[in-house]
Amino acid sequence: MDRFDVAILEALQKDSQRSMQELSELIGLSASACHRRIKALEDGGMIAGYAARLDPTALGLDLHAFVEISLTSQSHETMDRFEAAVADFPEILECHLMAGQADYLLRVAAADLKGFDAVHRDCLARLPGVSAIRTSFAIRRIRDWRGYRLRGIGN
Repeated sequence: MDRFDVAILEALQKDSQRSMQELSELIGLSASACHRRIKALEDGGMIAGYAARLDPTALGLDLHAFVEISLTSQSHETMDRFEAAVADFPEILECHLMAGQADYLLRVAAADLKGFDAVHRDCLARLPGVSAIRTSFAIRRIRDWRGYRLRGIGN
């Protein structure tokens, strides 16, 4: 990856809706060269896809919870069953295998406490192999994730 690839990735993280012409002018390459590089970054797996960033408040999802899950066992079978079950619940926005006290950290969004209670009863309580659930609620969002820092990557 060279400085042009890094510049393309930074620009796409900020706004992937730019036209190829706008992007190429911003980067300092021809539109065709910029297009070839984007295609190579997609084919190489550096660009995993494109999506719209939605505003959870506008969607009525005002409550954000971080849920620590501890399992009854660290066996492959227990972990595999848990991970497969997590994939079946769209209410779980993210799931991370952790090092530390909890085995997994989940991120969940709901409209309010009543909505989270439904997620807890209908989703979290049904996950297999769980020995403990600890939930923390976000009071307010200070900074959203807007992409990876790429400065220093590339030539």
